[in-house]
This record gives sequence, structure tokens and C-alpha cells, in this order.
Amino acid sequence: MGYVVLHMDKSPDNEVPMTAHIARTKMPPNAVPELTYLNEELVEFPEGVADRTEAINHRLEHAGLTRKIGTNQVRVIRVMLTGTQEDMKRIALEGRLKAWCADNLEWLRRTFGAENVVSAVLHMDETTPHIHAAVVPIVTGERRKVRKEKTDEAGKRKYRTKSTARPRLCADDVMSRVKLKEYQDTYAAAMAKYGLQRGIDGSKARHVTTQEFYRNAIARQQNLQDNIGELLRIEEEKLKAVEYATKQEQTARAELHRTAAELNAVKGELKTEKLKNSAAEVGTTILDGIGSMIGTSKVKRQEQEIGVLRQEAAARDETIEILQTKIQTMQSEHSRELTTMQARHTTEKANLTNRHEKEISLLKAIISKATTWFPYFREMIRMESVCRTVGFDDEQTTTLIMGKPLEYSGELYSEEHNYKFAVEQVTAQITPVPTDKRKLQLNIDKVPFKEWCREKFEKLRNAFHSTRGQYGHKRLKI
Repeated sequence: MGYVVLHMDKSPDNEVPMTAHIARTKMPPNAVPELTYLNEELVEFPEGVADRTEAINHRLEHAGLTRKIGTNQVRVIRVMLTGTQEDMKRIALEGRLKAWCADNLEWLRRTFGAENVVSAVLHMDETTPHIHAAVVPIVTGERRKVRKEKTDEAGKRKYRTKSTARPRLCADDVMSRVKLKEYQDTYAAAMAKYGLQRGIDGSKARHVTTQEFYRNAIARQQNLQDNIGELLRIEEEKLKAVEYATKQEQTARAELHRTAAELNAVKGELKTEKLKNSAAEVGTTILDGIGSMIGTSKVKRQEQEIGVLRQEAAARDETIEILQTKIQTMQSEHSRELTTMQARHTTEKANLTNRHEKEISLLKAIISKATTWFPYFREMIRMESVCRTVGFDDEQTTTLIMGKPLEYSGELYSEEHNYKFAVEQVTAQITPVPTDKRKLQLNIDKVPFKEWCREKFEKLRNAFHSTRGQYGHKRLKI
């Protein structure tokens, strides 16, 4: 058992774009143009009113309002009525859509007042059949928020209470919290016969669109990439520090070798000298002792520095190992998230494919029924293409498809002659072909269009030959 869908919102001042959307004078990307002819206006406009926007203004002008409408006042409430997609398709296939529309219209008029429901349009050219209604919030009775008068103030001026039967424009009274809940209840009761029920009362569930899901997933992925980049940068700095410490160690070892070589050279020189007296031997002994003391002290200091550098290198190696572990963990999590996203994407793609196939089946069934119920259906589609090729606009084409005569001045294009004929006050009309009542043809002044074009072209050809004979040096292009 599916659910009803009732959505209401206060509209801004300018209703022209919404009227264009609903009337399909501006085609939305999610609508199927070939099915737009199935859309239906359920409320008849007053005489002299052409569209939904004019109907809203007409109601405001004739409602008997005594106060001037403020610039910030809500003039109309948009109401969208439908149900779960599968249930709405079921209702359409069962042939109950017309009764569903009538019950929706009856509920709107009973709930908001018949005169306030100025427009209601059934859309059949989108995925789910639905109704767009326009309700002008004209109400009577005492205001919902009445200021309390202070009767104990001396000299307080009092005004005469206005009649509660006076009509006024007040969207807040129509869309109060209590009223909105009541609308959901009564609408669900009216739609129960179609297998539709009310949604969960007070539910805080929020629908997350596919675009939102992927936008959040991309944001999480970007944060993960930023963290990995930061860790790689720290690892690179640690590697540079280790490299610098290694170079310092190599420099210290080189200095140690160089010092040892210098001491050995001094010792060699002292030993090669032929000093025979003991003073010289004593001097050599003293120099050896001093050299040993100097060399030992410097070597110990350098060895200590090398030890410190090795400890720093070991600590950095440990830090690098920890960072590499973190990077591997984050990459694994990132890979799992990508796998999950790909699986969801595959599932959603499969669901969309199934929905698309179901919609195509529904469209084929609708077209099959339309072809059966309306013998001229295919011919009307063909004649629409013919009218547009000839040069008629949408409104003129609609008039012709309905079988009405059309007074026309302008240009008529002939594919056969690849030429546009200029015409003035001709009458165009679509009628059945006399020899085959199952087919339709376009007539211009009661002459079939092709024959009419041939006659016109022959006249132009004759005029061309006449002109060429008179002015042989000039060429007339048809």
C-alpha cells in the first residue's frame, strides 16, 4: 500500500516562471515533449482570463478585499498532489486516473473554497502523474493572532470591531501548523479508495538525493587525500633529516680519519729523526703523550656526536614506519569506501534501468491505448510535424490539430520546392482526406497543401519566364 504526497508552499511575488513551467510554454528537462499533449487543465478559467497568473490576479481583484495588498503578502499557495510512483502508474493503468483527478479537485474545493482554487493542472509528461494546484488564500473570520486590548489604561482610544465576515488575504491562517496536519489527514482519507495512505505522523526522516550522496562522498574523499598528502610531506621531511644526519656522520668519520692520519704522520717524522740524546727521546715521548691526549679527546667527542645522530636517525626511522602504517591504513579505508560507493552506484544504476524500462513499457501501453481509442492519433502526430515544417508556431499548430480553421498571414514553406511562399489572409485547416477517411491533410483555402504549392510555384515559374523574356540580361531566383 503506497503513500499520498501533499506538498504546499508559499510562492514568491512573481508567478510567471511557475506558470510557464506548468503550462509547458517553457519545457523542463525532466519532461517528455511527446507526452505533453496528455496534460490537462482541470479548472476552467473565467471569461477573459488566459492563463494561471491572470486567474490568480482575477481572484484577488474580485474577492471583495477592502485592504490594499502589501508588497510582502503571499498572493497564492502552490499545492502539489500525487502518490507513490508505482501506485500512480497502477491507477493510470487501471483507468481510474480521471476519477482520481475529480476526487483531488473536490478535496481542494472543499478544503480551501471553490473560488480560491483558481488553477489545477494534471501533468502526464513526467515520471509520476501529479497535479499542480494554485490556491489564493482568501479567508474570513477572526484573525488567528488577535492583540489583547488593555482596558485598564485611562484615555485609551478604542476602535469599532470589524466584521468577521469581511474577506481578507492571509496565507498564515491557511498554513498554520494545526491546519497543515489536518490537510494531511483529510487528504489521506479522500485518497484511501485508491490504495494510498498517510505517511508517518511527525516523521523526521529526510530524503537524501543521489546528488547529495555523491557530493558528500567526494568531500570525504577530498579530506582523505589532503590527510595523505600531509603525511607524505612529513615523511619527506623526516627522510631529509635522516639524510642530513647521515651526511653529518660521514663528515665526522672523515674528520676522525684525517686527524688520525695527521697524528701518525707526526709520529713517523719524530721516529725517523736520529735523536741520540735522551732529551730528544723524552721530547718524543712527551709529544706522543700530548698527541694521544688531543686525539683521544677529539675522537671521544666525535664518537658522542655520532651516537646522538644515530639515536636521532633511529627515532626518525621509527616515526617514518608509524607514518607509513597510517598511510597504508588510510589507503585501505579509502579503497573500501570507493568499493562501497561503486557498489551503490551499480545498484542505483540497475534500479534506474529497471525504472526506465517500466516507464517505457507504461508509455508503450499508453500510446497503444491512445492509438486504439483515438483513430486519428498517429495522423495527428504526423500533422503536427507537417505544421511545424510548414512554419506554424505552437499555438497555431494546436488550433489546426483541433480541426479549427486558422486565418494566417506570413510565409509557408514547401519541402517539395524548397521555397517559402509569402501569403496574406489565407485560411488553413486540417481535414480528413476525402478518398481515405483514416488520413488527414492540411488545406490552404480548401486546397490540399501540396496542390496549393504546385499552383503557386507554377505561377512563379510563369512570372519568371515572362520577366526573363522582357529582361534577358537579368536572372530571377525563385
